[in-house]
Amino acid sequence: MKRVGLILSCGGLVALLGSVIATVTGNVPVSGTLLVAALALLAVRFQIHPTLNIIAFTFWVFTMTCWALYFPAHFLSWGEFRLGTLITPLIQVIMLGMGATLSLGDFARALRMPQAVLIGMVLQFTVMPLLGWSIAVAFGFPDEIAAGVVLIGSCSGGVASNVMAFLAKGNVALSVTMTACSTLMAPLLTPLAMRLLAGRFIEIAFLDMMWAIVELVILPVGAGLICNRLLAHRRDILDRILPGISMGSICFILAIIAAGSRDELLKSGAALLLAALVHNVAGYGLGYFASGLCRLGETDRRTVAFEVGMQNGGMAVGLATNVLKSSAAALAPGIFGTFMNVTGSALASWWRDRPPSGGR
Repeated sequence: MKRVGLILSCGGLVALLGSVIATVTGNVPVSGTLLVAALALLAVRFQIHPTLNIIAFTFWVFTMTCWALYFPAHFLSWGEFRLGTLITPLIQVIMLGMGATLSLGDFARALRMPQAVLIGMVLQFTVMPLLGWSIAVAFGFPDEIAAGVVLIGSCSGGVASNVMAFLAKGNVALSVTMTACSTLMAPLLTPLAMRLLAGRFIEIAFLDMMWAIVELVILPVGAGLICNRLLAHRRDILDRILPGISMGSICFILAIIAAGSRDELLKSGAALLLAALVHNVAGYGLGYFASGLCRLGETDRRTVAFEVGMQNGGMAVGLATNVLKSSAAALAPGIFGTFMNVTGSALASWWRDRPPSGGR
């Protein structure tokens, strides 16, 4: 395995060097091909590494995004078939996978830990949308991109936060419970936040957005709950298959978005990355310190930090494309959703080496 890792690493570095040389000589197609190859080789290298596999997904996202930027036609249509039509069913597949990680007991558990759940919900649906709006205004983004920034801040928590809470030695039961509760509240609170904060950027159809969340999130998650119940004896298979399907779907969706909004992404991509960093880190900080003020233990504080700081990027992308009808509005959710996995992994790794004192 070490030899395979070495070959992949060397191959990735050689391809990366070749990409740089091709860029300098002005051969853009070759440069793009070699860059995509380099990123793919490094993604595989990280995926087979016992400790670095946590960042493999990020490199697959980089691979697909670069592929879409250099060769957008590959992700716009195949013959007469427009690939953009795949976004909605792929997001529903992701949400089904999310639902398969939940059970009815996760919802019932909210009654046993109401304070922590309430803190997370209040921050999730008030502070984060306001923070998104503030960032959109401060950065002066075009209206549709600004609406996307508000949208990602207005969405419920995603299943990635559950993984980060586990890695950071947080309260996984609380994390799953908060994700389940925020998902149930999203059909009402996400359109409300968008109507109040993003209405100045783009027209918001409240009822259309509410129903879209039901179609995109609630129904697939419900189907996932049923799968969890019916296939409880085969959970090992679900745990092996569903994460890969979800990650592959996310990568393909991001490539389609990048291809459709290539010009906007090249123009605003750097600013969106900085905005994502500010929004994400502020979410972690607000969740951690606000829960500390409410006297939650260290384990729960870490959990709330991830729940507040990490939103459901797939849900936001689906709403941007289906309700807002804007690939530009989907850029921010796509970038923010990817970037929060990078920052979340880094924070989880840092906390993993610092166990909560006394187990709490």
